[in-house]
Amino acid sequence: MKAVFGSILGFLLLMPFLAGLHAQTRDELEQEKQKLEQEIRLTSRMLREARETAEEGVGQLNILNSQISRRQELLGTIQNEVRMINRRIATLGRSIEEMEKDLEELKESYASMIRHAARNQDANRRLMFIFSSKDVNQAYLRLRYFQQYGRHRRKQADRIQETQARLEEQVATLEAERERQQELLHRQRDEVRALAREQSEQEQSVERLRDREEELQRQLAQQEREAQALQDEIRRVIAEERRRAQERAEAEGRETTDMFAMTPEERLISENFAGNRGKLPWPVARGVITSNFGQQAHPVLPGIQISNNGIDISTAESEPVRAIFEGTVSRVISVPGGFYAVIIRHGEYLSVYSNLSDVFVRNGQSVDIRHEIGIVGTNRREAKTTLHLEIWKGNEKQNPAAWIARGG
Repeated sequence: MKAVFGSILGFLLLMPFLAGLHAQTRDELEQEKQKLEQEIRLTSRMLREARETAEEGVGQLNILNSQISRRQELLGTIQNEVRMINRRIATLGRSIEEMEKDLEELKESYASMIRHAARNQDANRRLMFIFSSKDVNQAYLRLRYFQQYGRHRRKQADRIQETQARLEEQVATLEAERERQQELLHRQRDEVRALAREQSEQEQSVERLRDREEELQRQLAQQEREAQALQDEIRRVIAEERRRAQERAEAEGRETTDMFAMTPEERLISENFAGNRGKLPWPVARGVITSNFGQQAHPVLPGIQISNNGIDISTAESEPVRAIFEGTVSRVISVPGGFYAVIIRHGEYLSVYSNLSDVFVRNGQSVDIRHEIGIVGTNRREAKTTLHLEIWKGNEKQNPAAWIARGG
């Protein structure tokens, strides 16, 4: 437990630095917070269902790790919002002080006008003052003086009322900001406690799973064989697509300089795909990334590195899988474990959807963006429902997380 609180303390000390890396508006922070809360609710539900129906495994640990990561991001977002509110409160405080000072000066000036008017409220004295003028022009100026003075006094009264109303509005806004500040501080404390519980669960889960090291080693070896089989099939599909594209281009008298010898339509799809980098829709309507692209440490086995050619997205059982962009189905293949993979070509790009329990498309079929192509498969032993997504540009593996939209 000490290690848990130590890691939380280190994270909280780092948050002010992280907060300064990217200034966000309040609306952006609120949207980010809502998205993270939604993901945490989803991972909490997946963990609860998995613990009720299946034995503990690496899949559950990956979901828990993802939840901890989202919880830390949520804490950072709350911290940023608190900092923003603190600045807002300070600004409002200074504004209120200046308005109170202005209001006091307006009231003093108005009081002076009232006293002056009281001394000169006798109509006969005003008439005598006007008629005692040396000429008509001076009399006119004295009459104008009384008229303008009266209008100025009325304007001064209006300014006092307007300033008073703005001051009351600013004070109400300040109180609302202080209430929001307290709500966020309470929420921050709750999230810190939740993070501590989850990190404690994480440590205990890792300890229990390490007692099953031999079993995990066997599972890892099996997963690596399945991943390699999928990679071999992807490269065969790429080679076959290239050969077919070259043959079509030669038959049509087109140049064959690029890898896929694309038709003008295919080239347009490819360019549109590339132009939507970071904005492509998620392949599932709801889900969280539980395994990232590239080399990473095994969550349990010390010193073991695992390689992921794509990303793994955990989601709810029976979740439909959608194409992330328009294209043509290059291949529907069976993968070890009784599941399927679908490879869709988007010009010179390929998107690969693996671990499907059911498939709705066939080889050569054209699909639109968000076209449902199948159902995510579920590992009944661990109650784990995970889609594996890969993106390729020719023979080059891409990080799918950099292509799909940040908000899902």
